[in-house]
Amino acid sequence: MQHTVVMTGASRGIGRIAAEHVLRRSPGVHLLVVVRGSQGARLAAELSEGEHTVSHVPADLGSLESVKSAAAEIRERLEHGDLPPLRGFVGNAGMQYTNALTEGPDGFESTFAINVLANHLFVRLLQDRFVTPARIVITASDTHLGDFKHNMGMVPGPAWKSPDVLARPGAFPKPDTAAAGRTAYSTSKLAAIYLVHEYARRLPAGIDAVAYNPGFVPGTGLARNAGPVARFAMRRILPLMALTPCATGRGAAGRYLADVVLGTTSAPSGSYVDRARAARSSEESYDPRRESELWDAAERFTAAYAA
Repeated sequence: MQHTVVMTGASRGIGRIAAEHVLRRSPGVHLLVVVRGSQGARLAAELSEGEHTVSHVPADLGSLESVKSAAAEIRERLEHGDLPPLRGFVGNAGMQYTNALTEGPDGFESTFAINVLANHLFVRLLQDRFVTPARIVITASDTHLGDFKHNMGMVPGPAWKSPDVLARPGAFPKPDTAAAGRTAYSTSKLAAIYLVHEYARRLPAGIDAVAYNPGFVPGTGLARNAGPVARFAMRRILPLMALTPCATGRGAAGRYLADVVLGTTSAPSGSYVDRARAARSSEESYDPRRESELWDAAERFTAAYAA
């Protein structure tokens, strides 16, 4: 049966590889990629090679107004029959900044806006258009565990605060430093897991929500806002770690993501999938009070764009 899967973060890295796997392994998928600027047409054309069905909508995920416009276009195309029924949303796009002071057009700290609020707004604006069985997949990160085993000390662990603090620039000590930017990243990924737990509780039966952790994947575009030395290390040196158990190669990480999207990996709603299997996330990531508080805040932050 033909159906639509909406995907962010498909233009590069593990997202691009996952998109290719999804199209190759599920011929009935119409993949709709959400891409910033003018890249969408080229990406859709490249992914369409081999008679796959791919289209695109433009969006700047750092702008909730832009996310709203993209979701409105998707809804319109679904309602007019230009897209087959919606059965999947993949929130794979993510950003890590070199500080915790970058502010988006809506006044939110950009890491939080892109990694948390953009996904939430997409889910809420498309929720009533899903046809069951449907699956929402949000890319998380093992940086939320905050220990040396999972990130070799390169990324500080999350530092949870009230969502009203986390959503604004300057939430962490020395906010102009790379350490603060990395803390904002790991904290945003903890927030993503909290919201997946809330989606599992609150979304209608038949719409599953899963958090996917690719592990440490060197050589992706995540560090594109870092300095030249860090970018060089991520591109040229750290990819060698994929030959060890300490990291995941892009090919494997993309394939694992496709497995989660297609349901090949067994994972009930609310699961955290660590690469190829469902597992427990950090003890800190199971906190119903924080989850409910974050849900309420995300609803409040996006209310003006969800009307």
